[in-house]
Amino acid sequence: MKKVLIIDSSKLFSDFIREKLSTENITVEVTNGRRDAYTRLVTSLPDLVIMDVSDSFTDLMDFLKSKQSDPNAKNIPIILTGPVIEKARIASLVRYGVIKYFPTPIKFNSFIEAIGNVLKISFSVDTTPSILQVHYNNNIIFVEFAQVLNREKISLLKYRLTELIDKEELSNPKVILMMTDLMLSFVDGINLEYLLDTILSETRIQKKNIKILSLDSFIPAFLDGHPQYNEIKVVTDLRKVLRSFVSISATEDEVPELIAEEILTQQEVDDAAIDLRFNFDLDIDDKEGTVFRVAVVDDDSVVRSLLQRSLSSMGAETVLFENGSDFIEAIEKEHFDLAILDIFMQGMSGFDVLTKLKVSPNSPPIIIYSQATQREVVIQALSLGASSYLVKPQKPDVIISKAIEVLHAKTR
Repeated sequence: MKKVLIIDSSKLFSDFIREKLSTENITVEVTNGRRDAYTRLVTSLPDLVIMDVSDSFTDLMDFLKSKQSDPNAKNIPIILTGPVIEKARIASLVRYGVIKYFPTPIKFNSFIEAIGNVLKISFSVDTTPSILQVHYNNNIIFVEFAQVLNREKISLLKYRLTELIDKEELSNPKVILMMTDLMLSFVDGINLEYLLDTILSETRIQKKNIKILSLDSFIPAFLDGHPQYNEIKVVTDLRKVLRSFVSISATEDEVPELIAEEILTQQEVDDAAIDLRFNFDLDIDDKEGTVFRVAVVDDDSVVRSLLQRSLSSMGAETVLFENGSDFIEAIEKEHFDLAILDIFMQGMSGFDVLTKLKVSPNSPPIIIYSQATQREVVIQALSLGASSYLVKPQKPDVIISKAIEVLHAKTR
């Protein structure tokens, strides 16, 4: 059974990860404090470490150096979470087995995908386009769903509600579930039930304090058939539900302005741990968590694909080139932390590429990956500036180890 060790993460975040990984029979251990963490690390030897670094980068480096000195623990991969920091600083951590760095708030599906890549497990993730927004004002939590009810976002909602109530110290919180954009049918019943059960799993939210704003006839019919939700009411007018939740001493004409200025004005919550947006939402970078960029230059499409798959497991963004000319052109405009280069290719050879890179200020470290085994070929490649030479084919672990070794040497 695979094991994951979580270090110094919040209880909410740890619970969230534990719940998701338990569906795949993955054991999750949680510890706080770096000293205890190192003991747990070398005792349990997990398949993956997830660590938050919000408190102290110095403590992180002490932990990583201790891990690196232990032959049994040094190769255990690490995924870090924490504040936004310089990319160069993140890249320097690769030598210690850090494969991903996720700044908070964390994008759910990128994070789970990264865990799956390390553990070689394909997690089931609901990628149906959906919008979920949560904000609060005057002790009222507004939860708005649009498009469809996405089960992953519903799962995240449980932790977001608890996080919000704790951070803002909301007493007797009330929830308005805004679903005016949704038209549901009986096939959505299981997701609607999951949504209501998720909200009610936060025990500080009482059923009588949940109102659903909707014009859909399915929802009241659904509630009528489920006595466990008997105190939850469906309303069609936001003014009426707000009057029932707060004391409003205003005339009917003044209510819309009051709603806009006093009730629906969003109050921000700092330091959210989990983002409710996903990579398939419109404005999200699909390279979330990437630690470094690697160029793969090879005219064999199968080799390119295999290298991309291997490197993605160590957190790399991989850019593929089928010839040396395209790579040389790209390197004048783009930054790469490492390049893996074939020698004998159609057009510009690997030797030609190395020669041009010798005068380029943007030249990354180069690993030659070639079928050529002749001593003179190896010597020529190294004399032209290649950092290392691997003979095809190699297992993914060998390629990853060599990449980390070369990156380590670069950052010394």
